[in-house]
Amino acid sequence: MSVFKDKVLLITGGTGSFGNAVLRRFLDSDIKEIRVFSRDEKKQDDMRHRLQSPKVKFYIGDVRDRVSVDVAMRGVDYVFSAAALKQVPSCEFFPMEATRTNVLGTENVLLSAIEHGVKNVVVLSTDKAAYPINAMGISKALMEKVAIAKGRELGEDAATTICCTRYGNVMASRGSVIPLWVRQMKEGGPITVTDPEMTRFMMTLDDAVDLVMYAFEHGHNGDLFVQKAPAATLKVLAAALKELYARIDPKYGETEVRVIGTRHGEKLYETLVTREEMSKAVDMGDYYRIPCDTRDLNYDKFFTEGNEKLSQIEDYHSHNTERLDVEGMKRLLLKLRFVREDLGLEERADSYEIKSE
Repeated sequence: MSVFKDKVLLITGGTGSFGNAVLRRFLDSDIKEIRVFSRDEKKQDDMRHRLQSPKVKFYIGDVRDRVSVDVAMRGVDYVFSAAALKQVPSCEFFPMEATRTNVLGTENVLLSAIEHGVKNVVVLSTDKAAYPINAMGISKALMEKVAIAKGRELGEDAATTICCTRYGNVMASRGSVIPLWVRQMKEGGPITVTDPEMTRFMMTLDDAVDLVMYAFEHGHNGDLFVQKAPAATLKVLAAALKELYARIDPKYGETEVRVIGTRHGEKLYETLVTREEMSKAVDMGDYYRIPCDTRDLNYDKFFTEGNEKLSQIEDYHSHNTERLDVEGMKRLLLKLRFVREDLGLEERADSYEIKSE
């Protein structure tokens, strides 16, 4: 018997890559019901036809609209809050839209969850929230602050526990670079790389679900969880993809790699844990748990009490974590379903299956 036996789970943004991965994990479990909440009726319709499962219930709505969130929240035991605007360029041009979804929308979910007696809420964030330089990262950083502050406010003995997860690049999630490069290769064009020496953490969708599950099982109010992950340069990632697809046709191994320069709002490397967070992080083996700051708004505590450890601590970022070589990157890429399908290692999924998993 699992902790999810006879429980109701709500996933906001549930038609996305993460929601699909959660459904694969839980559909055959003893969970009572999974509610998919999103504003995209087409994706919901595709999912409904594909799954044909009485366990999955669909709710059209938007996290920006508290009323629609309340409707979906009734009778819910647990919430995975994944709804977000997460494309760097679109958030850069429309920062208020990112704020309305990522910050105000998340607050709606949290307030509704508390009001409806939800037991656990896990809020999904991104490495771009650490030292953010773009609107997406800034909105996600503020989202984290909202969730952590709400958890701190509730305290240890509250009926509702709120914690956050922060993870790096999820390989082959919607809009990410791996499906783009594969398409570019298949169309006979060059692979477009912004900066070959740029590094990114590499995680699979299953890793992302594992992180959320770990936070769900071990989180205290206001906690932030990070999974330790390897990283690779874009140069290594491109080389690994070319070598894998050369198994299909040698021409793919000769694909040109064209450097186009860093896009607006991009970093050379991503930080998963800042040095300020590392100073209080608890090493849990494969994960870091960062408890919330429990100081109150007494300014003397912020101005007269320092931390000597900070000057000796380094951030945890994609330049100083385990670095994958081409062979290691190929092994990780082979965990992706659509890559295995392309290489003939797995039967191709039904057309309703989303490509980006």
